[in-house]
Amino acid sequence: MESDVLIVGGGVAGLSLGAALSGHRRVAVLEAEEAIGHHSSGRSATFSHFGIGNEIVRSLTAASRAFFQQPPNGFSETPIARTATALFVATDEMLPTLDKLAEVMKPHAPHIRRVGAEEMLALFPPLRTGTGKVIAGLVDTEGLRLDANALLQGYARKIRFSGGEVLTGARIAAVRAEGGLWTAVAESGERYAAPILVNAAGAWADGFARTAGVAPLGLRPLRRTIIIVDPPDGADSSGWPFVKTAVDDFYILPEGGRLAASPVDEVPDDPCDAQPEEYDIALAAWKVEEYTTLAVPRVQHRWAGLRTFASDRTPVAGFDPAAPGFFWLAGQGGFGLQTAPAMAEAAASLILSTDWPEQLAALGISPHVLGPERLIHG
Repeated sequence: MESDVLIVGGGVAGLSLGAALSGHRRVAVLEAEEAIGHHSSGRSATFSHFGIGNEIVRSLTAASRAFFQQPPNGFSETPIARTATALFVATDEMLPTLDKLAEVMKPHAPHIRRVGAEEMLALFPPLRTGTGKVIAGLVDTEGLRLDANALLQGYARKIRFSGGEVLTGARIAAVRAEGGLWTAVAESGERYAAPILVNAAGAWADGFARTAGVAPLGLRPLRRTIIIVDPPDGADSSGWPFVKTAVDDFYILPEGGRLAASPVDEVPDDPCDAQPEEYDIALAAWKVEEYTTLAVPRVQHRWAGLRTFASDRTPVAGFDPAAPGFFWLAGQGGFGLQTAPAMAEAAASLILSTDWPEQLAALGISPHVLGPERLIHG
């Protein structure tokens, strides 16, 4: 099968770019697993906020909000986002970090404000407050809870509606560049070819590059564990906020009538179908009991996902300078969902050779900021 752009990776990065290119180029998206978004995209906390990442990530998050709040007509039959509250909390030792967090969030979320124990408990009753516990917080009432499945399916629907392909179970075994085309051969023997090959393979991006004969960028997959626990008997937790410590130590948020919690761990791992380890599960449960009054007699469910970063923790989008037609779209870490619309717009402008998006330029994001050459040249 031949197309104009061949995208390897059916997570939110590859699908959002495929949708952005639809109507301009013939697109084929290849996903190795039997379902789109099987790995990181389907295992995210799905909360968009400005308390994660560096300034580039915060700017990409800001540039993506309009898409979530008002998606294109027909994109999804259900809302892909709803407004929800985020609460960033601090113990005495974390207060300098909370102050810094307020400083960097303020340009993008001017409505954020400091709160004390009484208001924090009104928002999240199980929080442990007082001496040696949480004493201050920062509240953002305009966070966004994203529907990952609706988002992924909306992107896939747009690709197919425009005549493109989204193929699952298409694990690539070999890649070669010849005669101005990149040809990818699946384990099944199917061949796919295009002049532009997009590497949106997530945790496998460096390995896929090696398969294609392209030098890797030094991307690092890091495993994160999430557990599901019960709220107190009789409590309606559906309206509780996303709660995160100012330092990366703990978060908790409502999830399907229960609560999802994580120790915000980052364990180096190989590209794989990540599974939680017993120590990390126990650590997550201990953090729940340390920061809240909740008891965790049992963990209802647990899972892990890989979050893949470039060395500077800024996502990558751009053509490889040493491999004509090979395009990197990787390193979106734990912020892939909340930055996908802006990243797709940036990547599409580079592939289509159109003007760089004015909104991104106004936020200080240039092709050079995202390009892979910054990593190749050290």
